[in-house]
Amino acid sequence: MFDDTLAQILGLHQRRPALSLPAKLDALFARLSAGAEDPLGFEVEDEIWEAWTTHPDPALAAKLNEAIAAIAAADYDRGRTLLTALVAEAPDYAEAWNKLATLEFLAGRDRDSVAAIARTLELEPRHFGAISGFAQICLRNGDPAAARLAFEAALRLNPRLTAVRIAVDELNRTHPATLH
Repeated sequence: MFDDTLAQILGLHQRRPALSLPAKLDALFARLSAGAEDPLGFEVEDEIWEAWTTHPDPALAAKLNEAIAAIAAADYDRGRTLLTALVAEAPDYAEAWNKLATLEFLAGRDRDSVAAIARTLELEPRHFGAISGFAQICLRNGDPAAARLAFEAALRLNPRLTAVRIAVDELNRTHPATLH
């Protein structure tokens, strides 16, 4: 259903993150992909999320936090207003796009969510959260094969995603992959 975004996910290894992202993310992703057994893996994942949400302009980071609070309160209209203004002001702020994707997913607006996921992945192709969100949309829209591919891509980036691993195992059990 969302073939362009799936192709983007499958080709993520061919793309580089936006130069606006913190350089330390490269080292963090190298550590994260080292394996699910690393006892510091959760700390590394937290550092990645912190790097994504932080912005060199503290006012923009504060706007993102305000939008996150609106989403948490299920005030989607306010969250959408904040995030739409934020991505207009800072179009290279990948995490603002990801939060917009999350909001649209929660509001049941899958096409809008996928559009925001695609923009997130243009800026940060390693965004395992956005990729997992896309997989959830695929499931909701009856495409378990695309969901499995996206979930597997997310796991290659972050092998510590236990819920994603469980989802892949369930998809393998209920919708075995077939060769054509």
